Amino acid sequence: MECFLAHTPRMALATVLLWCACLGPALTFAGSSPACAAEKAVPAEKNPPGDIPDTQVFIDYTSPQGFTMKVPEGWGRSDRADGASFVDKLDGVVISVSKAASAPTVESVKANELANLKTAERAVTVTSVKAVKLPAGQAIRIVYTSNSEPNAVTSKQVRLENERYLYFKDGKLATLELYAPKGADNVDQWQLMSKSFRWN
Repeated sequence: MECFLAHTPRMALATVLLWCACLGPALTFAGSSPACAAEKAVPAEKNPPGDIPDTQVFIDYTSPQGFTMKVPEGWGRSDRADGASFVDKLDGVVISVSKAASAPTVESVKANELANLKTAERAVTVTSVKAVKLPAGQAIRIVYTSNSEPNAVTSKQVRLENERYLYFKDGKLATLELYAPKGADNVDQWQLMSKSFRWN
């Protein structure tokens, strides 16, 4: 697992085991390699798995990093020093907190974040960077697609769609990452989670 973004590490051991068992979903922020930038996008699945059921129950997660949000009940959880990840098969939610001197803007994200993103992850195509108003306040929303890490056994990769939200308050930056196979229908569930984020 060679690609990473420093402020959003992705898979603890339990997540890796789950990933291998399910033909490997997620992006992994664990190292950096030029191969990531040169990699070609893999085709999206014709009938992609990864839809979060309409019957999915969401529960409140309170982090020692100073935020709360709703996450899917029953998903595999991995706690880290900077946040936590929640994974179910090819779907994932990653939330982390880091220090920041100022709130991100569309301009600062385009100038800095996107370059790091394209270098660190696999075959990234960014489709949108926008400022959005959420219950927690102003945030930046980045929409992009990328390749998953190759499966450890089959080397198969999945084309992922991603939404990343950047929330800022009092010198802290929270990064919420939502990902699923490209074409999965998770619009309502992703909106629920992104709107549920609150600083404590």
